[in-house]
Amino acid sequence: MTAAAPIGERFDIICIGDVAVDLYLTLAEEDCAVEADDAGRRLLLPFGAKVACDVTATVAAGGNSANVSVGCSRLGLRVALAAYVGNDRVGREAVEALAGEGVDSSLVTVDPNAPTNRNFVLRVGHERTILVHHEQHRCRWPTLEAAHVPAWIFLSSVGRDAHEYEDEIADWLEDHPQVSLAFGPGTLQIARGAQAMERLYRRAGLVICNREEAATITGGSAGEEPAVLLDRMLALGSANVVITDGSAGAYGSDGTRYVEVPVFPDAAPVVDRTGAGDAFAATLVAGIASGLSLDLALARAPVNSMRVVQAVGSQAGLLHRDDLEALLAEAPSNYGVRDLTI
Repeated sequence: MTAAAPIGERFDIICIGDVAVDLYLTLAEEDCAVEADDAGRRLLLPFGAKVACDVTATVAAGGNSANVSVGCSRLGLRVALAAYVGNDRVGREAVEALAGEGVDSSLVTVDPNAPTNRNFVLRVGHERTILVHHEQHRCRWPTLEAAHVPAWIFLSSVGRDAHEYEDEIADWLEDHPQVSLAFGPGTLQIARGAQAMERLYRRAGLVICNREEAATITGGSAGEEPAVLLDRMLALGSANVVITDGSAGAYGSDGTRYVEVPVFPDAAPVVDRTGAGDAFAATLVAGIASGLSLDLALARAPVNSMRVVQAVGSQAGLLHRDDLEALLAEAPSNYGVRDLTI
């Protein structure tokens, strides 16, 4: 395990959320089919058959918050991850992988009663369906030494039945008003409903989600104008909201200004979309935690997303700070944050 931050130096950010080993399985397009209708798209596989696949990649410490912790570390922040792994081989490998990325693992708890989470990413072309399983860890928020209280917390999916854990985090944040919260609600947190998560939305300095998630969280429609979705999210109480929208870019607001940023232009093909949202979130949070304005941080986030989708796996393409700045410096003159037309 990595050592804790040096005494007298606090973490820039502590990321909180589930860790999982992600196994990427690539399916041949002729062995499956994609069916689409008004309800969405479905991946179809022959039932009762053996379907060949290639094991394309493995991410030893995946999951939203783990991906964000690695992204922030590569961008130069002092990062810790608060998470649970099992007392098993893949749990040990996850901790080793975090250490190799410079992520402090002193807040990673080894649970002897539940195994490490495992996810299976089924890839067809550059799209994927992820089979997700959250183990039942008895999560508790740790007592932090004063020297290690961070400037920021990033919170995302923390697993099944984690209501008490989320309440403990909300209590701790109320007792530490100097700590800023970035909240990227995970699937289970969104499913709990905005009312159940009200304390965290209200406490957040920044909420990040995609268009479909914003509609689900607020009870709106994904087809609504970006400014309407932003207003719905801001009404939950957070100071800033950023909504990603795939190839359409992203939108952000502090309740006064409404801005948008396109995807970062690049001619290289998309290989795998897994982790694009986490790369975006990591870069946005790292920028704001480093003192950048929302506009400047928002301009950098699509650069990392662009690079991540050019490799298989959620972390392979994550950029270091100098590489990101070099790519941003080469951006065409028409790239950047602009006012959103309302």
